[in-house]
Parts: sequence; C-alpha cells; structure tokens
Amino acid sequence: MEWASCQTMLNPNGNVTTGRTLKLARFTSMLVWLMALLFVNSGLALGQESGTGSAYIAGSGNAALDDHVARLLTEQLGDQVTLEPLTESQLAVLENEPVIAIGPAAFSRVRQANRDLPVLALLVDKDFIEGYTTRFSGQVSAVYYDAPLLRQALTGKVILPQATRVALLATTESVELYEPLIDQLAPYGLEAKVFIADTEDQLIPSLIRALSFGDFLLAGQDDAIYNPRNIKHILLTAYRRNKILIGPSQAYVKAGALASSYAPFIEMAELAAGHLIAYFDSGTFPAPTYPDEYRVEVNQQVARSLNIPMPEREWIAQAVQNMISENNQEAGQ
Repeated sequence: MEWASCQTMLNPNGNVTTGRTLKLARFTSMLVWLMALLFVNSGLALGQESGTGSAYIAGSGNAALDDHVARLLTEQLGDQVTLEPLTESQLAVLENEPVIAIGPAAFSRVRQANRDLPVLALLVDKDFIEGYTTRFSGQVSAVYYDAPLLRQALTGKVILPQATRVALLATTESVELYEPLIDQLAPYGLEAKVFIADTEDQLIPSLIRALSFGDFLLAGQDDAIYNPRNIKHILLTAYRRNKILIGPSQAYVKAGALASSYAPFIEMAELAAGHLIAYFDSGTFPAPTYPDEYRVEVNQQVARSLNIPMPEREWIAQAVQNMISENNQEAGQ
C-alpha cells in the first residue's frame, strides 16, 4: 500500500481519517457542488421558458368594451402572459412584443405607427383583415368577429325550414363578399342570388326584386348597404312584403332584423389566448380563425309581428351546428 494511501490525519471532528477517505470526501463535495450548480442553472432556464411573457392591448376607445375583453383574456391566460395597456409613446419603440388590437380602428392605428409589430386583431371582420393576414402570415393574425355567412344562411333555414332561396343585396364592390357562400349552399337545399344597388336610388328597387326572389334576405358585413342610414328603409320594405332579414350582427337584431348568429366573447377570448401562447412558444401567430361555438340572437317582437314561430335560441344554434357537422362528415367520406 502506498504511503499516500495510508497517510492519516485528524478530521474536523477529531477523528482519524485516511488520505484516500479525504480524497473521496473532496470528490463527493465537488460532485455535490456541480450538481447544485446544474440544478440552479436548469431552474433558471426552466424559469425563463415557463415565465410570463408580456403583451400589450391597443384599445378600441370604448372603455367598457376594452375592460371586458381584457378581463376575459386575463382569465384565459392566467399567469402565462401578462397584459398591459398600450400607450401611444410605446408604439414606435416596441419591437417583438405582441399587441392585441381591439377593433379595426385600433388595428389600423398600430399598423400605421409600427409596421414591424406582431398584431393579433380582435373584433374585426374577415373581409377587413384578410389581406393583412395573407401578406404577413405569422406576424398578423386575428380571431374573426363576424359569423360566417353560411352559418347565417342556415340560421334563416332553421327558422324557416321551407326556405329554398336566399336573397343578397350588394354593391358592385361588395358582391365578392357573397361569392364563396353561393357555392356552399347547394348541399343544404338552398340557392342564392345577388341584387346590385350602387346608389341610393337603386336601393329600394333592387331590394324589392331581392325580396320577390328570396324566402329571406341575408345581410353580410357590408357597410355600403347595411348602415344606419339605410337599415330603416330596408327593414320597413321587408316587413311590408312579409319577409325577414337575417344578420349581419346582434346590433341589427336589436334594430329589427329577425335573427343573427354571433360568437360569444368568451369563445373569442379563449382562441385569442391560445394564439398568444402559441406566439410565445414559436415566435409566430397561428393562422386567423373563426370561433367554433356560436349563439343566436333573435328579435321576438319581429317574430310575433310576422307570425313566425321561434324555437329557443339554443335549439336554433345547435340545429345549425348539426347541419354543418353532418355535411362536413358526408363531404369527408
């Protein structure tokens, strides 16, 4: 046995310790230190990966609406992402921090001030945002606010089961809004026709022809036709011919449309939260999307005045969803 291996000394406790034991103790101490260091570094890395990210909210200017959306988003995100209000002074200096724009005006304001910011648009129609999301895929995304026109058309079909023809009123510039819908209707026993009204003088004559053709009038998100200036004339003309207006939104149901499908805010907030988390995970937003769940708003007073029996709103929404699901299953076979 070598002398170094047999060398003895007193340890701090006064006990006799061999040199080999001392080396083993030093090795063990070093190993423990390295493991501790590795643990700390791993903890830091894990903390960075699972730590909260920050996103900014560009408000619509409607304080109640902005607060409601922010609260729903916060509930969905939990501690994964923190939300902060966006100030005008921050717009030019932010770089990779995602911005949630509530409404088209907020989205336009953000894009004009800083075209490099990743933006998630909420409460915007597909027609408004689609060009941006196509050109800046991953950098600009959205949760669409408008209900798909097919779902709106089927809402009318469920309320009027005997309906086979859908009337559409548009301008020459907005007619393309309805083109995808026309190709989607055949499996549901429906057909549609667009009637053009480019001027105020053409509005009522075109509307009368549309009402003569269709079992109901379907409205899309077309501000050139469906706006506060025109809606009273459209509704009165339709009622005089015992016809109903479906869509384009909850606001128009309150004004006198019979019904409209709409996505609940909680559903849009859930999708938006998923888009934000995906951004922090991958550095890009998922593709823009429509919500999966929709509800139906109805105007019972209009239904009574036109002697239309109205099922429960929940039943209408579920019936529409069943029709879409069954058709998708058949198409996939």
